[in-house]
Amino acid sequence: MQTLMRDDTFQRIRTIVHEASGISLGDGKRTLVIARLGKRMRELEMGDYDTYLERLEGDSSGYEQERLIDAVSTNVTHFFREPSHFDDVSHILQDLAAQGRSRFRLWSAACSSGEELYSLAMTAHTALAGHDVDLKILGTDICNDVLARASKGVYPRDHVKGIPPEHRFTYLDRVDGQRDVMRITQELRDLVVLRRTNITRTPLPLQGPLDIVLCRNVMIYFGRSTRERLTREMARLIAPGGYLFVGHAESLHGITDKFNLIRPSVYQRNSR
Repeated sequence: MQTLMRDDTFQRIRTIVHEASGISLGDGKRTLVIARLGKRMRELEMGDYDTYLERLEGDSSGYEQERLIDAVSTNVTHFFREPSHFDDVSHILQDLAAQGRSRFRLWSAACSSGEELYSLAMTAHTALAGHDVDLKILGTDICNDVLARASKGVYPRDHVKGIPPEHRFTYLDRVDGQRDVMRITQELRDLVVLRRTNITRTPLPLQGPLDIVLCRNVMIYFGRSTRERLTREMARLIAPGGYLFVGHAESLHGITDKFNLIRPSVYQRNSR
């Protein structure tokens, strides 16, 4: 396989990635792109990047573009990643339920293969136990493959170790005939709606108001203009007083005045 990528080929590939997903690939990402495309090109039995680019640009179905986005994006996820966020979500929901709130809408904006989404669902279902509530949790991602895995809700046994023991007992079922995998319970999956969505293409086909949104470790891949546009859309969708959680390496400082910082990575929608 060709190990070098021409400058104009790299420029075209990163333009396609940016236009399709909002992900900005800097000049220093050429090695990453080469490495990530290697597997896909072997699957296609292609030996050079120009041939792959021709296929990419000639695919009117958008399938190959999706494979490209999946290859260059980082789907690093696990159950209860950044656990303090889920503690915060639990406290927020309990407080709202104690005030008489009965309708709750939550969103995992880049849910990948579902670990964050189901962590959110477990947290919400537990926090609201004993209350008669209308709870729905939306999970979106740009990649159909990871959404398909999330829909199944099936994970290797060693992958669910990050789930607190009390949640593992309540929200996981054994899969008949398979010793090494577990499935999210039907009750929990019934709370979840999955939808393929490119969150950089605003306005989003979503309706608010939303109470809690997790958009974590996503905006670090976007340029400033995309982050500004996305946070404006988040402000439209999140109810005044609602919450936006971002990654610990992310900040809304200088990007928007629609949210107040509660603590690092946790913001509350103001009434401006």
